[in-house]
Amino acid sequence: MKHFVTGASAGVIALAIGAGSAMAQELPGKFDGVTIDAKLIGGQQYEALYARIAEWEQATGAKVNVVSKKNHFELDKEIKSDIATGTISWCVGSNHSSFAPQYPGIYADLSALLPSEEIEAFVPANIAASTLGGKLVMLPRAQFDVSALYYQKSLYEDEAKAAEFKEQYGYDLAPPETWEQVADQAKFFANPPDFYGTQYAGKEEAINGRFYEMLVAEGGEYLNADGEPAFNSEAGVRALDWFVDLYKAKAVPAGTTNYLWDDLGQGFASGTVALNLDWPGWAAFFNDPASSKVAGNVGVKVQPKGSSGKRTGWSGHHGFSVTESCGDKEAAASLVWWLTNEDSQKLEASAGPLPTRTAVWEWVVAEAEGDAYRQEVLSAFQQAAEHAFPVPQTASWIEISNAVYPELQAAILGDKTSQQALDDAAQKATEILEDAGEL
Repeated sequence: MKHFVTGASAGVIALAIGAGSAMAQELPGKFDGVTIDAKLIGGQQYEALYARIAEWEQATGAKVNVVSKKNHFELDKEIKSDIATGTISWCVGSNHSSFAPQYPGIYADLSALLPSEEIEAFVPANIAASTLGGKLVMLPRAQFDVSALYYQKSLYEDEAKAAEFKEQYGYDLAPPETWEQVADQAKFFANPPDFYGTQYAGKEEAINGRFYEMLVAEGGEYLNADGEPAFNSEAGVRALDWFVDLYKAKAVPAGTTNYLWDDLGQGFASGTVALNLDWPGWAAFFNDPASSKVAGNVGVKVQPKGSSGKRTGWSGHHGFSVTESCGDKEAAASLVWWLTNEDSQKLEASAGPLPTRTAVWEWVVAEAEGDAYRQEVLSAFQQAAEHAFPVPQTASWIEISNAVYPELQAAILGDKTSQQALDDAAQKATEILEDAGEL
């Protein structure tokens, strides 16, 4: 696993909590009477982790007041509103590598609040991606995100279906290796409104990110070497046409342009979707009979290739940050450490997410022995990680996404051609970059 396991050792926890602290104390520390206000990402897959907050409260004597629990898109809007009104009164916030560059100055340097040995226990690449302007602005969770392809295995075990497919498309029916094959199979399997071939998130950064990775897989680039929008290219049209064609064919749900991640997860778990490009955090959910109708019938493989031979691989990672305005940064940093320590990462990784601590990677590999499904998941996402790439390195990424996604929707819904939509989106993105002084 050369992408992740890079030799950092697990940290020692009986160390000073802050650089330059006069008194050494063991993490998580004692903070009797302190209340930490927190804004956290919400969603079913995060609740097991948040259940550990009560343990931290008991250990430290502090309390956590969750003032917000929303998806990252809504959280981003709330944080920007707080910045604009100067009302950042909370201490701990969920963060993400795609969102973090927008918030210069509001987050404290965690390397000055936590032992160096603890920071060194993380995979160096994740720490590097969490460091902006020389400040470690967030501590990574066990949530390195890159998508792989989930599919219903039984669909590929039906001999009559296989024969019908080969007669129609001219090649053997098997879990797809290319995005062209995904489109073929999605149309073949679709039986709307009862069953759909695939699905995709259709709004906000979610659709822009999916378009971005498909663009790369088609051989295009989102921003060129001069930082100018370049996605309104032939490769861009091919990428967007993939989404458009599936929508026109009714191979995806009619409401897909309103979908975000939770909608996709619940959709595949409902048993009404054949193929689903999705994040590792859903792996256990999909195979749990208590939550999923496809439990025991889930296959997972590396994400497909585009026409250029490159695989999709939009990636990033989640984390937690401490605000500069926090009245008790040491307590807040302790909470952030607690939510990302080895026990927390093992808890999250057991459900599928990819850990960001080296020792937990070793634990995950060992734990998967004898569990065929977990081994399949681990193998698929290890391969997926080898093709991972971050969003374009601009602080305007989310603002650009907010301007671009309505244009992508317009093409999907048939209100504009793909070329027209991308030309209009490129113009909007150019204006944003010019206003930001990036062009």
